[in-house]
Amino acid sequence: MIETEFDVATADGAMATFLCRPAGPGPWPLVLYLMDAPGIREELRDMARRLADAGYAVALPDLYYRHGRGISLDRRKFADPASGEKERMLALLRSLRQDMVLADLGSLVDALTDDDAVDVGRAAVVGYCMSGRFALFAAVAWPQRIRAVASFFGTRLVTDGADSPHLALPRLECPAYFAFAEIDEYVPGDMRAAFERAAAGSGTDTRCELYPGTHHGFSFPQSPAYDRTAAERHWTRLRDLFDRTLGGT
Repeated sequence: MIETEFDVATADGAMATFLCRPAGPGPWPLVLYLMDAPGIREELRDMARRLADAGYAVALPDLYYRHGRGISLDRRKFADPASGEKERMLALLRSLRQDMVLADLGSLVDALTDDDAVDVGRAAVVGYCMSGRFALFAAVAWPQRIRAVASFFGTRLVTDGADSPHLALPRLECPAYFAFAEIDEYVPGDMRAAFERAAAGSGTDTRCELYPGTHHGFSFPQSPAYDRTAAERHWTRLRDLFDRTLGGT
């Protein structure tokens, strides 16, 4: 495994990015691996490594870079209002807008264009929690580049705004997979049902799947919500989707 950490120059500063890929020459299909709300941590790097081991160049950018370097929140403190950790997380994720994240990802792809080991023209994107919607927007924005998109327990996929993610579904040109936890304080059942209806009526290759008995964050080994069976299913779904759409080298 080849691993590098580098800064991507953006309009707003330097975005730290972790990149891992198999040791061979490639070029390896690119997977944009988007973080969840607690931020970049070794747990996410380990997950990126697992996906890279399947034959992909996996790029994990720090989307919180505008607020400091290496921000990582302690999920164990979210249940304690006195810690202020959950409020800090909510403030950080609310600071991210669709246009900001798309610009950041565009800068990241540009930075990888000259890397002979990375095939930026054969790419996929996956988001977790807050980044599920950003993954969808990226797939819609770059249909010639993004060949698959996945989201796990994505939040705010349905809003009252004209820019609600569910309204973008008909513009998808690639296969898409959206997974939901059955018990999710951040994604109420009515929101999930509304997104599923929109996906079914979008005329696109979009699959939605409910993971029974799971809670928000079930795929993360260090999360209190971790569910090994569901997490392994999540890996199977990702591999199936990416292997089918991106293929090997």
